[in-house]
This record gives sequence, C-alpha cells and structure tokens, in this order.
Amino acid sequence: MTSTVNRRMLAKILGAAAAGAAVSPLLAQTVGGPAAGFTEAGLGALLDRTQFAANEYQVSLNNARWHPLSKGAQAAVAAYMEYKRRGIWHQGDEVAEMQQHVRESFAALIYARAEEIAFVPSTTAGENLIVAALGFPGAKGNIVTDALHFEGSLYLYDALARQGVDVRVVRPREWGIRPEDMAAAVDNETRLVAVSLVSYINGFMHDVKALAELAHAHGAFLYVDAVQAAGCVPIDVRALGVDALGSASYKWLMGDMGLGFLYVRQAALSRLRRPVYGYRQVEQFTYHVFPGDAPGRYPVEWKQRDNAAGYFEVGTYANAVLAALSFSLPWLQQVGVERIQAHAQPLVAQLRRELPARGYTCITPEGSGAPIVSFRVTDEAKTAAALKRANVDVGLGEGRMRVSPSVYNTMDDVERLIAALA
Repeated sequence: MTSTVNRRMLAKILGAAAAGAAVSPLLAQTVGGPAAGFTEAGLGALLDRTQFAANEYQVSLNNARWHPLSKGAQAAVAAYMEYKRRGIWHQGDEVAEMQQHVRESFAALIYARAEEIAFVPSTTAGENLIVAALGFPGAKGNIVTDALHFEGSLYLYDALARQGVDVRVVRPREWGIRPEDMAAAVDNETRLVAVSLVSYINGFMHDVKALAELAHAHGAFLYVDAVQAAGCVPIDVRALGVDALGSASYKWLMGDMGLGFLYVRQAALSRLRRPVYGYRQVEQFTYHVFPGDAPGRYPVEWKQRDNAAGYFEVGTYANAVLAALSFSLPWLQQVGVERIQAHAQPLVAQLRRELPARGYTCITPEGSGAPIVSFRVTDEAKTAAALKRANVDVGLGEGRMRVSPSVYNTMDDVERLIAALA
C-alpha cells in the first residue's frame, strides 16, 4: 500500500520532472511499484549512486554506524513536513495511514504479520521491554547472553546481575560464539536467551535457528537484536523461530534515530506481562465522567489490543522518521535484501585478502555473511591520520577498525581504503 504522503511526494516529483528539474529516476516511481533502474539483469543497478550523496563528501564505509538517508526518503520527510506545516487533516488522518504502511512494510521485510510489530524508540528500548515483560529483575531463572552482544545490552544484564539475577555471559573464542558454549550455559532454569543476530563488534552472525531450538528445548524465550542485520541480511522470523526481535531504523533500514521496531511472535505474548501502559495499547476507550457520557464504570472503560502494540506501544513516535521509512522499507524490498547482502560480499572479501598484509588482522569469522568486517589496529592514531588524509570514513576505536559497505559502495571505495593504509 502506498501512503498518501508518498502519493503527494510522487506528484511533486513528477511535477518537477515535467518542469525540467533534475530528478533521480528512482524518485519518479511510486514506492509500491518497480524501482527505476532495478532490473532482473543483476547487481549492476545497485551501483547507481544517485540515491545517496554520502560519497560526494567522503568515501563512506561506515554504514553500520548509521546509514545515509536516500534522496527518496529525504523527499518523503519533506512531504510530511509540508503536510504538518499546513495543519490540514480534513482528507483523513494521513499520519495514521503512513504508520500502518510502515508497520506492514517492516513486517513483510522479516516475514511477520503486522499485528506482531510494535513501534519502539530504539533497539535497546525494545530489549528492555522484553526483559521487563518476563518479570526481571524479580523473576526466577537465569538469563544467557554473550560478550559479542551490544554494549548497552551488556550494561543491562550486568546491572541485573548486580541485583541478584543469574546472568551468564558466554565468552567468545576466536572472535565468535560457539554453539557448544551457548548450549553449556543454557539449562532448564533459563528464562531468556538474548543475543545480537549480527554483532556490532565484528559482524559475527549467530545460527539463530539452532539457538531458537536450544532455547525452546529448555523452555526459554529467545530475543534477537537485529539492528545490524535488518535491511542487509535476509531475516525470516518464522523460519528462524525467534520469539522477539528488535531493531532501530537508522542503520541498514535507512531511516533515522528515534524510531524502531519490536517483533513479538503472537503465540509468545501469553508468556509476557505488559511492562508499560499507554493510550496506543487500547482499541476502545470510553469516559463515564462528564455530562452526556453513557453510564458505566467510573471513570473509564477500555479494551486492550491483544497484539504487540497492545503490550509495548506507549505514546507518540517520530513521524518524520516514519515518513523516511515509508520510502526506505518498500525500496529495500524492491531491491531485495538478498541482493544487498550479495553486493557487499566481494567488497568484504577484498578487504579480508588485502588488509592483513598491511598489518591489520581480521577478527571477523569466515562465513559471517553480514556486510561488516573488522580488524585489529596496532597504531590507532596512525590509522586515523591515514584515513583522514584519504577522506575515508570507517568505524575506528578501542584497537579495532570496522568497515561496513552498503549498496552505493563500489570496489573503488574499498581500494581507496586499502591504498590509504598501504
């Protein structure tokens, strides 16, 4: 479904094209139709940089930090801002339509149902909600995670451990988490297994399906942080068997900060309690207070939604980010996440081949599959200076360098990084 905001955006784009203005071919399409320039012929169209301006300023290979906004998403945000500036609602609640469109688009991207998706402010907010919904810190049982999980999550679980929760953090070996080590940590008292599908440290990827089977065999709930996977690695929550999955939108989903998603399998809701309460959780609300109100229980009556939103949504969310996602999510589906993943693999492989000979030891396990590859750095100041001279942006800090190419990057970008470190 194409939202009204995007239809109006399209009208403006086509009007500009008719007037002779320079317009990207991709912008001259509805977000519900085929994207201009993308054919079944192969990956060549992914190398068209006209949707992204990041490389006009630097060689941008730091997409795992945050992804540049596309021109189409920028236009969608501008259309929403124009709509908000006018304050005109008489044609219907276009924001509500846009919200539903985005919810459905993210659900389709991960093979979920729209009613299994709740809006949350961030990935970390979603993980905190799941932990609270399972009753921690007061609940019995243990939590199993690993040291390649996100740092905010490790802070969460260490804080719970200091409150008496039995938290088991599996240590990495050779920069990965071994299935047998996870299996040794999980037992019949485990309530929650929480991991990153793709580690932000080095791109290590869990075998989530096997992890779900392990967790469920012991009656545990599996939560997956997908912020470094959603949009760049194919995800099928049904096939994987995860109970809950969270993601922000400012990375590979090509949205912005302030809005993310929490998927919760419908059948898993019965194991959870509502950790927060807000008006977005109710589908009916009736006053019994004021003159003219129907008689009923004082002061109000309400009916909660029995879905993910009914458990986890609270109040308002960032509509400008929703506008960006109303373009980005259908765009990702049209391009195909499998093709996005495949596009990055030769770029990552070239870095694996070339950088170790220049003194940068690769710390990403083979076969990880994500568009993230990390290296040890012995002289961080020297590396930072070399990258600055070459005008190349990567993730650098704590003795590590993380490179994360996206759809607009080419082998030339990778070779410029390699040359800078020669």
